[in-house]
Amino acid sequence: MKAILEHINSPKNLRTLSTEELTHLAFELRQFIIDIVSTKEGHLGASLGVVELTIALHFTFNTPTDKLIWDVGHQAYGHKILTGRKSIFDTNRQFGGISGFPKMEESIYDAFGTGHSSTSISALLGMALAARLKGNLTRQHIAVIGDASIASGMAFEGLNHAGVTNANILVVLNDNAMGIDPSVGALKKYLTNVKTGTAKEENIFECLNFHYSGPIDGHNLPELISELDRLKKIEGPKLLHVITTKGKGLKKAEENQVVYHAPGKFNKQTGELEKNLINDQPPKFQDVFGKTLVELATKNDKIVGITPAMPTGSSMKFMMDALPERAYDVGIAEQHAVTIAAGMAADGLVPFCNIYSTFLQRAYDQVIHDVALQNLPVIFCLDRAGLVGEDGPTHHGVYDISYLRCIPNLIICSPLNEIELRNMMYTAQLGLEHPIAIRYPRGRGALVKWQKAMRKLEIGKGQQLRKGCDIAILSTGPIGNTMTELLQEMDTNSKVAHYNFPFIKPLDHGLLKHILQDFDHIITVEDGAAIGGFGSAVLDFANNIEMNKIIKIFGIPDVFIPHGPTQELYKEAGIDKMSVKKYVQQFL
Repeated sequence: MKAILEHINSPKNLRTLSTEELTHLAFELRQFIIDIVSTKEGHLGASLGVVELTIALHFTFNTPTDKLIWDVGHQAYGHKILTGRKSIFDTNRQFGGISGFPKMEESIYDAFGTGHSSTSISALLGMALAARLKGNLTRQHIAVIGDASIASGMAFEGLNHAGVTNANILVVLNDNAMGIDPSVGALKKYLTNVKTGTAKEENIFECLNFHYSGPIDGHNLPELISELDRLKKIEGPKLLHVITTKGKGLKKAEENQVVYHAPGKFNKQTGELEKNLINDQPPKFQDVFGKTLVELATKNDKIVGITPAMPTGSSMKFMMDALPERAYDVGIAEQHAVTIAAGMAADGLVPFCNIYSTFLQRAYDQVIHDVALQNLPVIFCLDRAGLVGEDGPTHHGVYDISYLRCIPNLIICSPLNEIELRNMMYTAQLGLEHPIAIRYPRGRGALVKWQKAMRKLEIGKGQQLRKGCDIAILSTGPIGNTMTELLQEMDTNSKVAHYNFPFIKPLDHGLLKHILQDFDHIITVEDGAAIGGFGSAVLDFANNIEMNKIIKIFGIPDVFIPHGPTQELYKEAGIDKMSVKKYVQQFL
């Protein structure tokens, strides 16, 4: 059969195709995704699993007039390719290119931005109710949500409300038993029983007043189209249960769904991953965290580990393998993760609650109400702090310092390197009077030899890394290593001093007072938001003790930073080495 995908520039084109042509289109679309992602990298398995579903939805519904939301958005690659972005899809996740997630400003076909999970049903219901208020009773509203995402509390809040509205919505449950890691929890067990015909007589979705249909084969295009066409004619809330295989069409991706969620570069014919030939690299901060946690937990039987659906990405998997009875994957449920940690701490355990910085935003009330207000010594390990690269603004962990610094009782720290991370973890598990948040970035650290004996840190203490007499650079976190490199390259003849502040709250007021007394020009550098961040804390202190000094803050400006390579984003944000260098040179 002749090529079809090259002639598809919008869903209008695919609505003219026969069933046979649509089936061939599915094959071509799958190969196109594999071809691009094999060299450009990105999320693979999720989009491969919904190729037929994507085609069926755009064939059956009148998008973009009918609203289609993807939850989570990393399964929307096929959707992007079929909606006019095929020619630029090779820029996916590249700096200046298209986003790896649906983005409203990018296309009228992207009805709602979805980088985080479990938001689709609420957003869709809002759109459906808005249409009804405007007198539009014919517009269709469809959300595709994964079985891991639908287990989240917010998804059930949306289902609960939708069930009493008679809104014209269709929830398509994409059930592949996987999130990024395998799905967990009682709902997963229930859905498995539905698939095998052993579920209890009552259907949970029918009890919520949804018209339930399925489960059906999500790779059978004719069956999908037929059922979607039938459901389109039924009024009120509906749920279609679709069974798919994550990674469908690439054998390696089907066999190892965790790795091939976002595999990096691979051979598009065989699926074999590219081997990294660089040896003796520093470890990833995530692995330092995971291995250190096991090391500590084997000696301290009060330690428990908690992660909301990210055991592999966060390296909590190390503890889940070594001490499975003391490590918990609670599913996509950050609020629950924080409060279960609070409950454990209240009963004398030492919980390490490991959450991506950007996902802790989803549990802000629980951090305040359940942890800090009660002064429970939960240890928050905030992974992916700072700019995270190609995942972009939905995943950049740049707000944690700002949104945590205003909370009483909470210690906030950012280690310079792997050794400091280990020492912070060691210190925290010895017993603290307050909760603590330890933030660290995605990716590799600075040290090859990091497995040193751990020591107790004094809370709230900083240190001088380099002596100087004219200018003082104050940094927090791993960006301090970049400042060390900069000063070595500049060879400033001892004019520029450098201080490391691993504790953002409490600040080392004694050291800071000496710096303010000794230097006229002070620079603060951080990989978090400038508003309310580390530099802001330094400025507040200087103001409180009535020290009138020039304090220049290098931090993330008051804009959403786009996606792209991390070093490129540092330039975009103005916190790269060259930006600091230009400023320093003005005073030398």
